[in-house]
Amino acid sequence: MNILEKTNFKNLGEKYTGKVRDVYIQKDKIIMVSTDRYSAFDRNLALIPYKGQVLTQTSKFWFEQTRDIVSNHVIDFPDPNVVVGKKCAVLPVEMVVRGYITGVTSTSLWVNYQKGQRDFGDFVLPEGMKKNQKLDKPVITPTTKHEMHDRNLTSKMVIEEKFMEPAIWQKVCQIALKLFERGQEVALKRGLILVDTKYEFGLTPEREIMLIDEIHTPDSSRYWQASSYQKRIDEGLEPENFDKEFLRLWFRDNCDPYKNEKLPEAPFNMVMELSSRYVRICEQITGEPFKIEIGDIEKRIENNLKKYNLNE
Repeated sequence: MNILEKTNFKNLGEKYTGKVRDVYIQKDKIIMVSTDRYSAFDRNLALIPYKGQVLTQTSKFWFEQTRDIVSNHVIDFPDPNVVVGKKCAVLPVEMVVRGYITGVTSTSLWVNYQKGQRDFGDFVLPEGMKKNQKLDKPVITPTTKHEMHDRNLTSKMVIEEKFMEPAIWQKVCQIALKLFERGQEVALKRGLILVDTKYEFGLTPEREIMLIDEIHTPDSSRYWQASSYQKRIDEGLEPENFDKEFLRLWFRDNCDPYKNEKLPEAPFNMVMELSSRYVRICEQITGEPFKIEIGDIEKRIENNLKKYNLNE
């Protein structure tokens, strides 16, 4: 099977291994290689063919669609799995923008609303809201980025805890809402609702705000099919979505993914189904047929990155 589990390139700089990406750090740039790793429960569960390529190609599409709103870190896409970006000082807050009240995690709007929270610091939600309902206007629910577990923040906390200077914070909020508005507009033309997403920003040495990492990928964003949304809501059903949770749930039901040292192998049919879903959502977002790359992925990437070798 043509998959990319990890890379180990010797001449690209210091390596940092994230959940999905292998990142090589140079003096003025970073090289981000998206692998096919599928992570949950703070560990890698499986390898999903073409996942890394989907993430990179989707981000490429969205970076091009939004560069009139904010500069982004992209220098080059030398390979279907790779983006080379400008090195920035990363701002330590993830900008989570939400257009609907939904979610199942401890930081989600719906979970906290169910617990009785109405005042979220920067906005107050009315009584009587239902899960998956559209908000009157998109809201920002920032979270910490470098702490062990994500923690919800408010504008007041961001300033008081000195995560960002007030002027930078204000600009980042404005940019995030503009990006989300553009994302919803473009997605709707593709038959999709962009429900929520997260953005990451950095500062250049000249203190220019720059969009970094990824944008509107199926890993960083929630998408629903627009055509069936209202009908399913009226029938009391969950929206038709891009669902990658079924594999995570399988692991939860068949082992203890937090405690078991060795995990069972993911069922082949589930792996292939998830791969197919990633490819389909990429095609729907970009409007282009997905080009399946053949051959040894690692060797191809190594060849395409030769010009970035530090000793040449």
